[in-house]
Amino acid sequence: MEQQYPSKLLGKAVEEFSRLPGIGRKTALRLVLFLLRSDTEVSDRLAEAITTLRHEVKYCRICHNISDTDVCDICANPRRDSTTICVVENVQDVMAIENTQQYNGLYHVLGGIISPVEGIGPGDIEIESLVERVKAGGIREVILAMSPTMEGDTTNFYISRRLAGTGVRLTVISRGVAVGDELEYADEVTLGRSIINRTDFNN
Repeated sequence: MEQQYPSKLLGKAVEEFSRLPGIGRKTALRLVLFLLRSDTEVSDRLAEAITTLRHEVKYCRICHNISDTDVCDICANPRRDSTTICVVENVQDVMAIENTQQYNGLYHVLGGIISPVEGIGPGDIEIESLVERVKAGGIREVILAMSPTMEGDTTNFYISRRLAGTGVRLTVISRGVAVGDELEYADEVTLGRSIINRTDFNN
């Protein structure tokens, strides 16, 4: 039975909030009622933050991480190890690895992983730009830090084939992260150890 709301405006707001991942209609209703009870400034600040985010956020032209500028703070930092690139599936993975404070190189955000079931092929993610970065020179190691799933392993294998012959060392994070787990949900200690104890991909 469809939920009835005393106001069409309330119902519309609940509908939009419930589109967000992990937000059901009950949670959406609580959020909307909270905003109604709060000062209008709270709603105005939320609306402004969302609008500004959608219209002004950028993606780094080098690594594809979310950024406020054309080149993100990590790529622009001269103290980072520019000879090492850590390849990850998404922005959340960059944040997770940064929180470990165990890695000081650069990143490359693929924006997804190869998944034939979902119709995602190599051309749908940022693999070609990674190959171009490596071929441009100056890179000694590429760390494959995909989640240890079948799709992650498929993506690792494809990248290894594309980078064959470039002379870079290809490594993969150790399996301290359990098989089937998503990287962004791993605890910081486990993830940090997985980065430190990475092994050569061919092994």
